[in-house]
Amino acid sequence: SQATWASSSRGFLQRRPPPVKVLSGQLRAAGLRGAADSEEGFVIRADRARSLRVSLVWMQGTVLDVQLDRDTVLLMDETGTFTVQGVNSTPRGKQCLCQGHDICSLTIFQAVSPEPVIRAVKMADLSDFAALHRRMWKLEVEELQQMLA
Repeated sequence: SQATWASSSRGFLQRRPPPVKVLSGQLRAAGLRGAADSEEGFVIRADRARSLRVSLVWMQGTVLDVQLDRDTVLLMDETGTFTVQGVNSTPRGKQCLCQGHDICSLTIFQAVSPEPVIRAVKMADLSDFAALHRRMWKLEVEELQQMLA
């Protein structure tokens, strides 16, 4: 039932490390520390000397392809492409799923190969200020990761 899923997902999300802003290239190079659905998550490189454990990630990218029948969207950031699953069940997510729109998504990191696969929890359309969001994203990613590492 929906109530059971909501209850179990809250406990599942509470065991995870805090959300981290990441680039798709970092996810592509991530190493698996535990099972993808465990609290262990994946390990990404924050910089040359430090790494972070991640499972909930904030990602931002431009919509390349929408496949609502497959419940997925393909996004691209400055380091590559990544697939977001579960878009049909994300509140207000479908409204922003138009080719060329810029999206920010809170997601659960599920797989690293051949490209990052993540499951949407929340999505927001950033298209109104897309140029600003694109310029700032890499700086936001670097700053948060430096603080957490």
